Amino acid sequence: MPDSATVQDAHAGNVADLVRRAAAAGPDRAALYHDDLVVSWGELDSRVDAVARSLHALALPGDGAPARIALALPNTVEFAAAYFGILRAGLVAVPVNPAYTARELRHVLVDSGAGAFLGTADLVAAIEPGPPGLPALRHVYRLGAGSDSAAPVATLLATVGGPVDSGTGGEDLAVLIYTSGTAGDPKGAMLSHRALLANHAQVAGISPPVLGTDDVVLLALPLFHAYGLNSGLGAVAYHGAAGVLVERFDPVEALAVIARHHVTAIVGVPPMYVAWSLLPDSGEALSSVRLVVSGAAPLEPATAARFTAATARPIFEGYGLTETAPVVTSTLASPTPKAGSIGRPIPGVQVRLVGPDRADVWSSTVDPDEAEADDDDVDVASPDSPGTDPGEVVVRGANLFSGYWPDGRDGPDAQGWWATGDVAYADADGDLFLVDRLGELILVSGFNVYPREVEQVLAAHPGVAAAAVLGTPHPYTGQTVKAFVVRAAGGPDAPVLSAADLMRHCERSLARFKCPTAIEFVAELPYSAIGKVRKVALQSPATDA
Repeated sequence: MPDSATVQDAHAGNVADLVRRAAAAGPDRAALYHDDLVVSWGELDSRVDAVARSLHALALPGDGAPARIALALPNTVEFAAAYFGILRAGLVAVPVNPAYTARELRHVLVDSGAGAFLGTADLVAAIEPGPPGLPALRHVYRLGAGSDSAAPVATLLATVGGPVDSGTGGEDLAVLIYTSGTAGDPKGAMLSHRALLANHAQVAGISPPVLGTDDVVLLALPLFHAYGLNSGLGAVAYHGAAGVLVERFDPVEALAVIARHHVTAIVGVPPMYVAWSLLPDSGEALSSVRLVVSGAAPLEPATAARFTAATARPIFEGYGLTETAPVVTSTLASPTPKAGSIGRPIPGVQVRLVGPDRADVWSSTVDPDEAEADDDDVDVASPDSPGTDPGEVVVRGANLFSGYWPDGRDGPDAQGWWATGDVAYADADGDLFLVDRLGELILVSGFNVYPREVEQVLAAHPGVAAAAVLGTPHPYTGQTVKAFVVRAAGGPDAPVLSAADLMRHCERSLARFKCPTAIEFVAELPYSAIGKVRKVALQSPATDA
C-alpha cells in the first residue's frame, strides 16, 4: 500500500502528470495499441504536450471558471492525447458520448458552457459554433474527414515547443462528466484531480496489487464513461502499463484482439461477459488474461458462473458511480469473493448503510482519514447480527466528486458523506450486496437512462397523449427501456400510431441505448391521488394493447 506521503502527493497532482511520469520511467515502453498502431509513453507524452500548447493558444471565453473543452471521440489515441492534453493545459475535460444526437450534445455544450469542441465528423456537422444557440463555443475540431468549417484534429498536434506545466491539480476541477439521475436532464458531476487520483491510490491499496507496470489492459469500455476513463485509461497511465484500445465492442473480434496483444487484464461490464460466456473458444483466447473485473451494472451470478466454466477465470465484481471516480467497493477487497456480492469498500473509502429513519444499519469501521494517517488497510466491520436490513449506501473518501456543475450542489455534506441513492445489505462477514435503487433510474449495459427524458421525447410526438417509461430485465444488457403509451385521439381517417412509428421518432432524439425496445399501448395510465403515474401498477399485464 502506498505510504501516506505518496498518497497525499498523488492527491495534489495533475492527472496528466501520470503520462509524464510513465514517459520518464520508460519512454520506449508501449502505452497504447490501436489496430496496427503502437504509441510509446514518450510519444504519447509529446502528443499531450502538443495538445496542451495548442489549447493554451486558443482565445477561450472567460466566465470565472477554467475553460471547458468538450470531447466526443471513440476509443482512439486521439482521445487519450486530447484528454490528457486538456488537463495538462489546466483546462476542464467534458467527455461526451459520440453516439449522442444533436439534441443531446447541444444540452451538454450549453449547460457546460464549453468553449471548444473536439468530436467526430458527424457531430461537428450537427452543431454550429457561435450565437444564438451556443454562445460560448469558439472552436471546433473534428476527427477525420468532415465539415470544411472545422479544423482537423491534426492541428492540435502541430505546435512544437518544450514541456507544458499546467499549474493546476488537487482540488482544481479536472473533468465534468454528465450523468443521469432519476429525473430531469443529465447533470455534470465535477471531478477534481484529487478525486481521480485518489481512486487510483485507493485501488492500489488492495492486496495483492490489482495492476502493475507489466500489465496489458483491454480498453473496450467507452472512454467518455467514468469507468472506462479513470478505471481504464487512467489506471493504465497510473501504473505505466499498456492499453489496447477497442472502438466498438464485438465479442468475437475482441477475443482476437486479446489473443493478439496478450492482454492480461480486462475491465468490463456484464454484457461483455454474457457474450463471451456463450462463445466456444473464449477460454483459449483468454489464456493470457490473469484479471477479469466487472462493474457499472449488476452481474448476474449465472453469467459469472457460465463465464468461469467456459474460461476457468473468475470475475471480480465492483461497485461505483461517476460521482465516486468511480470505484467504491470490489470483491478484490474481500478475502473470498461471493456470487452476487459487490465486495467490500476499497482502502480509503468508508461506507455506511442508512435506514429509513436515517440511522446506520451497518458501517465500515475505519475512517479513511485515519486510515491514510496510520497507513493501515481499511477493514469492514461485520454487523452484530447475521446480515443487516437493507439501507441506502452512503460513502465518504477522497475520491468523491465536488458536487454538480456549476455551483457544487448536492455534493458531499459537511462531514464528507454522500448518499448514492442505491440500496444494499451486508452479510455476517461484511460483504455487501446491492438490492435496488431508490429512484427509477434505468441501467442499460451500465449506462444511465432517465425515464423522464425518454417520456418527454415520446410526448413530443403528436400521436401521443401520455407516456410512462420504466426498466425491465434483459438477459444481455441487464435492463432495457419499456414504454407505456396512450394514443392521442384522432379523426376517423387518421392513421393508427404504431410502435414502429414511435421507435423511429425516438431514434431521432435519443442515443440508441436510451430508445425503448418495447412499446405497449394502453387505454390510460394509472395515476395516484396527487397526479403521479403509479409505475408499479404498469408492471402488471396491460388491459389494452
